[in-house]
Amino acid sequence: MLKAAFAGAALLCATTLSYAHGFTVGDLTIQHPWARATAPAAKNAGAFMLIKTTKDDQLVKVDSDIAEKTELHEMKMADGVMKMSPIASLPVTVAAPAKLAPGGYHVMLLGLKRPLVAGEKFPLKLTFAKGGVVEVQVKVEDMTYQPQGDAHSGH
Repeated sequence: MLKAAFAGAALLCATTLSYAHGFTVGDLTIQHPWARATAPAAKNAGAFMLIKTTKDDQLVKVDSDIAEKTELHEMKMADGVMKMSPIASLPVTVAAPAKLAPGGYHVMLLGLKRPLVAGEKFPLKLTFAKGGVVEVQVKVEDMTYQPQGDAHSGH
């Protein structure tokens, strides 16, 4: 009986660990980096995550071998029209974590070298002004994936 309970607890822990998808390096915590699967002919995609810190910092560069070019972008309403544009950096503060989510700040993957396939992961390097380079694995979610509530709750 004890053996069965232990096995069940181990399985539960393994399931929880595989579901929890985050990276902590120094003062930075990057929660659930993800992207949606793409159609075979798609040339661009976005990557999203939540970045928290215990000391104010700034995300200054993003890079991935999966695309010809990788940029930080922002989407915002301007004169009643949603516009997307590259940004030089993104503040990450103790008071205001950086939320990269559809319709807002995001990593833009331009010139994909291959389609993004659900269930796969790809590396993404995040360079911070103070925290240095942090490499994360971006999980490719289904094309219809919608983050629950807060874009990163439960991850």
